[in-house]
Amino acid sequence: MKKIQLQQIQTELKAPKGQTNKFGGYSYRSAEDILEAVKPLLNKYGVTLTISDEVEEIGGRVYVKAIASLWDSETGEAVAGTQAYAREAENKKGMDDAQITGSASSYARKYALNGLFCIDDTKDPDATNTHGKSESEEDIF
Repeated sequence: MKKIQLQQIQTELKAPKGQTNKFGGYSYRSAEDILEAVKPLLNKYGVTLTISDEVEEIGGRVYVKAIASLWDSETGEAVAGTQAYAREAENKKGMDDAQITGSASSYARKYALNGLFCIDDTKDPDATNTHGKSESEEDIF
């Protein structure tokens, strides 16, 4: 059964944070970093990864839903899948509409891949950002 192959990929996958945000001073991994790291394991365990996007309007805002699916390469049977959403910014300085959608797509795809392959991002800035609040303020909420 191919679920065992997914478990092996989740165990063996190493996707280091190879990117640096110079403005924020932190390291991160992109969807492309995850894909580069996982491709040899997909081949090794005979599974195929597909990623697709859907655009949805929810409450008057536009979201990109990324769907990451793993398939048995021999039978075409679905092994596992997950999805993640990212909201398009209403406007982003220096970006046209296509770039705003592309940015939301990249973000959603990264988190769909994180979910599928159990990549722990507890040290990512999204998990540790206090958004300008002190620790004591953070604890209150």
